[in-house]
Amino acid sequence: MTKHKALVTAPFRGEGLETLQGLAEVVLDPWIDQYPLRLYKAEQLAERIAAEGADILIVESDSVKDPVFDLPLIAIGSCRGDPNNVDVAAATAKGIPVLRAPGRNAEAVAEMTIALTFAVNRGLVPGDKDVREGQSYRDGTIPYQRYRAWQLAGRTAGIVGLGAVGRAAKWRFEGLGMKVIAFDPYNPDAKHSLDDLLAEADVVSMHAMVTPETTGMIGAEQFAKMKEGAIFVNSARAMLHDTDALVAALQSGHLAGAGLDHFIGEHLDPAHPLCSMTNVVLTPHIGGATYDTESTHSKLIADGLATLLAGGKPDNIVNPEVLSG
Repeated sequence: MTKHKALVTAPFRGEGLETLQGLAEVVLDPWIDQYPLRLYKAEQLAERIAAEGADILIVESDSVKDPVFDLPLIAIGSCRGDPNNVDVAAATAKGIPVLRAPGRNAEAVAEMTIALTFAVNRGLVPGDKDVREGQSYRDGTIPYQRYRAWQLAGRTAGIVGLGAVGRAAKWRFEGLGMKVIAFDPYNPDAKHSLDDLLAEADVVSMHAMVTPETTGMIGAEQFAKMKEGAIFVNSARAMLHDTDALVAALQSGHLAGAGLDHFIGEHLDPAHPLCSMTNVVLTPHIGGATYDTESTHSKLIADGLATLLAGGKPDNIVNPEVLSG
């Protein structure tokens, strides 16, 4: 029986790691554990694969392009919902199966969504700042005067995009006692139009995938249609909204606040207007940053690989056409 060797540059743990170790000799060297940060370019990755003599490659953030596909790989696993770090067309041309990890961070990002919503609604960040600065009674006021807010219970949450993360956020919002409505033209469980959702929701939470039709889908017109005093939360991608229009809606007072976990280019200039707004909570794209996300993607990739090596067709294969014939 052929003994395979897997080079794993993704974080890999739990049940999935145990499964993989039963399938192959494993060289585990996660990029995320390297200081300074290490991300392989395709040429560097190809050199590493050749040096290890690996025939299975599992990555998360390294670039998988030519010349990686010139090596005798039998499978590639990308520990992402969207394997955009892999040139899938090139892998397919060489007959190499590519596996992905759909929904790996759904629970984690949904938790971040709730955290951002609470933080914005209850003023947690400026409240924390007041305590640390000894200013609980800032400017002669008491905290109760400055931090009154509407409870989330009894309010309406509007979810834009009812995929894996949107569904995970839905039951969490419902658990807070909120009514949940959703817009998603590809999910029949989402009953609202976007305009109707914006007009009704007290919290608008973005969970759509970035596609040509969703890029910039929330702009000045859409922010104007939101309820006076609503909160905008985007734990998905910044490309879904027009940031300048969001700033204008916040500055005018039309929106009560916003929580954002992603920015164009993974960077926000400290001089940006959002950074000076106390009703805005900003986090550096950490929604999926949990050990559980790693355990989930490990199991998805390892289980798919086990099916593949047994001659089956994994549910999470990106290019099933390489298995035909």
